[in-house]
Amino acid sequence: MLDVAIVGGGPAGSMAARALARSHDVLVLEEHPVSGVPMQCAGLLTERTISMSGVSPDIYARLTRARVLFPDGSEILLEPERTFACVVDRTDLDRRLAESAMDAGAEYRYRTAYRSHSYSGCNVIDTTSGEFRSRAIVGADGHSSKVAASLGGNLPKEYVRGVEADVAGTWGDQDILTIRMGLDIAPGFFSWEMPCGDFTRIGLCTSWEYGPPYPYLLKLIDRAAPGARILAKYSGKIPLGGRRTMSADGCMLTGDAAGLVKPVSGGGLYPTFKTIPILEDVLSGALDSDDLSARRLSRYDRECAKAVGKELRHGYSLRKRLVRMDDEDICYAAELSRRESIASHLGRIDLDSPSGVIKDILKDPRNISPILRMAMRFRP
Repeated sequence: MLDVAIVGGGPAGSMAARALARSHDVLVLEEHPVSGVPMQCAGLLTERTISMSGVSPDIYARLTRARVLFPDGSEILLEPERTFACVVDRTDLDRRLAESAMDAGAEYRYRTAYRSHSYSGCNVIDTTSGEFRSRAIVGADGHSSKVAASLGGNLPKEYVRGVEADVAGTWGDQDILTIRMGLDIAPGFFSWEMPCGDFTRIGLCTSWEYGPPYPYLLKLIDRAAPGARILAKYSGKIPLGGRRTMSADGCMLTGDAAGLVKPVSGGGLYPTFKTIPILEDVLSGALDSDDLSARRLSRYDRECAKAVGKELRHGYSLRKRLVRMDDEDICYAAELSRRESIASHLGRIDLDSPSGVIKDILKDPRNISPILRMAMRFRP
């Protein structure tokens, strides 16, 4: 019998597999033929997150500036003192992580889709390639996790839908990220344009109630790169707001399956990578003591809450305010952001922990009154 079966061979599953395979028998069940395909991520990561991955993926571009465009035509240019993010080849990252997990001793079973599992002293896992038995199961099967759903009442607070396209050609400086905001661009979220060498990645997310995002993407491409040839398209959805639980008898969740996603940006790799050591510590201890009860594994939920919970809660609180804003409100926020007492802080924003910049802004007495007035205006 296996020690651990991991459902999903993406970054979350491979990171967990690599950590656990050092001392346990680990099998990764992946429904696709290879890791990294289909791609469902923009590939925007900080250098910190890349370092945490333990691998060196191909990097398309290093970004040192960000241009934010608003509905009234105004813009803000953020110029951090250093590289604030990299655009990586996500397919390459996923494959390298899977290879590193295999090097650590994990076995991968591709073209094997999880159907269901039951637990009674051990996990009996039904898949398209037959039945497997494991002492523990880790759900790393993404935004629509069947493993998470098996725990009952475990949906995220909401989903946003995303779509992006790689278009031929580049324009402008290759170290700048362009973000657009507005209800006609990306209602409930924002859009992005990222240089990727000889092509540009253009995408956006929308709140669920606005319907499929593809029509918005076509309008965005027509505005940002009229006549550009589309090389590839990608789509997916992002769970926001966390899940009720990340553990149960003999079961743990990680990555999007666990709701470990930053609510403002939709990025999930940093909180996932930060909590993998917690998963390894809790699950390894449970396996060694032969106690895989929900009570024992619930320490994972508590420790993750300490590590990333505060940032994710603050982020979701901010998101609930942002989705209440119309174009006039967005432009008002932009006007505030151009104040020297606020703009000087925005250039130092940390994409992995963005709530920190809000704390810095509020330390300046000049900012308290206008920020609080805006916050009250959009109280959830």
